[in-house]
Order: sequence, then C-alpha cells, then structure tokens
Amino acid sequence: MEKPLVEKLIIIGSGPAGLTAAIYSARAALNPLVISGREAGGQLMLTTDVDDFPGFEEGIQGPDLMAKMRKQAERFNTRFINEDVVSVNLQKKPFEIQSESRKLTTDSLIIATGASAMWLNLPSEQRLRGKGVSACAVCDGFFFKDKVVAVVGGGDTAMREANYLSKLCKQVTVMHRRGELRAQKALQDLAKSKKNINFIWNSEVDELLGQDKVTGVKIKNTQTGKISQLQIDGVFIAIGHSPNTDFLKGQLDLDEKGYIVVKDETKTSVNGVFVAGDVSDWHYRQAVTAAGMGCKASFDAEEYLENLKI
Repeated sequence: MEKPLVEKLIIIGSGPAGLTAAIYSARAALNPLVISGREAGGQLMLTTDVDDFPGFEEGIQGPDLMAKMRKQAERFNTRFINEDVVSVNLQKKPFEIQSESRKLTTDSLIIATGASAMWLNLPSEQRLRGKGVSACAVCDGFFFKDKVVAVVGGGDTAMREANYLSKLCKQVTVMHRRGELRAQKALQDLAKSKKNINFIWNSEVDELLGQDKVTGVKIKNTQTGKISQLQIDGVFIAIGHSPNTDFLKGQLDLDEKGYIVVKDETKTSVNGVFVAGDVSDWHYRQAVTAAGMGCKASFDAEEYLENLKI
C-alpha cells in the first residue's frame, strides 16, 4: 500500500495574505498547495474600488486585484483546491487537513482564512453593498469626501471608523442601538470631541434607502418604535468582525474573540503552524498588511522546514 503524499506546505485561504504566502513559498521551491475556500479571494471580493494598494496608480477593483494575485501565484506553479476546510488535526505530525472531498497531510501549515465583517442582514443592505454601504472606512472613506455619512455601531470598531471618517466627511452620524457606547473611553472621548460627529441613541437601522446608491436611512427607535429618516450619502457598518476560525477550535490557541494568538510574528501555539492576515490581525485589517504578513509566514515556514531536515 502506497504511503499518502505529505505536502511540504499547505496554505488555507486565498486573500492577500494567503496568495502572497503562496507566491513567496512557490518561488522558494516549497511547492505550496492552497485550499482557497468556496468564497475565494477574501474581503476584497466585496470591495469595488481599491485605491490604497501600492502599484495601481489609477486604482483597481477588488476582484481584479485578487485575480491578478492568483495568476501570479499560478505562474510559479502554486496548486489550488477550490474547497472549504472542514476540520484539521494539529495534534499529530504530519498535520491532517480534511477538505470537503479529500484528506491531506502536510509538514507545515499557513492559516490565512481572514475575518468576515458582521452585517445587519437587511435586504436593502445586501442590495446596496458597494453602492454606499461599506464595512471599511479606510478602504472606502475617500469616496465620501465632503459628504454626509452614518456609522452603525457603538464599540471600538465604530469609534475608529467614525474618527477616521471625521477627517474626510462633512458630517458623521453614529447610530447605536443602546443609550451608551461600549468602546474604550479614549476612543469615545475623541469621537465626542469632534464637531462633525453626532450621535443618535437607542436606534437601529430599519432600512437603507436608494436604488442605485444610498440616499438615506430609515431609523427605528428601540425604546418607542418610532420610525424616522435621515438623508445620507453612505453608511459604514461597524458592528465588528468575526475571524474564520471555527474549524480550529481545540486545535491551537485562540483569544476570547476567536482570533489566532500569535506568539512571534507569525508563529502560533503549534510548532510548524503559521498565521497571516486578518485571522489574527484584528487591528489593521488592510490588504497590504495582510500581504506583508503572508510574506513573513512564508519565510517562517521555509525556515521551519529547513530545520526539519536537520
């Protein structure tokens, strides 16, 4: 009976982090296998105009950027499996990866599964996503320069979004379903000190208005049920992110929010398992920082494999 093939390196995820790791590790002759996931490409697949990724002076569409990165990885003979990972066993070596249709083994692993923005799950929100509805002020705030926008949420994410947008937008309205914010006090104080940030309390979004782009929002008071409307040019949903780590529970160290705990740059609690991008980085969440971390993870995996030989 033939022994199953043991891969040198498997990369789970195909956003900027995973594909950058693939490009570097393929060029280092590690012959990486990428399990890209059913929703390949990460958060950039939901972004229209990307103006902040270096090298594209006219900007680029998010899906186009991911397609270019994938083709670059393929040019160096990176292999892809377009499936989701169902489970992993990181308690034995080589590591075992179970995808939808096959069981794989590998000497090293890079996890780059990202984090998904949490949405309100309104039909109008889904219809207008990318047409005035965003979950990233740094990514899309520039397109609302001197315009009127709303931020939905009351935690750290919402305050960071509001503070960032206040530098660009004419008016920022924070809508929160409670009567007080949950964000850390320093972020609250900064937001409340801005003259162009105002707050609507005890309110939630009932519906987003507009056909081809956001023109307003219908707001429901959580205490009285009263419905009101606010004219805005865009809305930023800032109710947090959820790291895609359900399949990792019990396999390596996660923090209280489910993000992978990083020991040293890209190393995890399991020797030989590395991490890149938003699945561990809750703070920056940018394509360029994810790509940089993918590069680091590739180098760390290469060094780990070299030491295995010794």
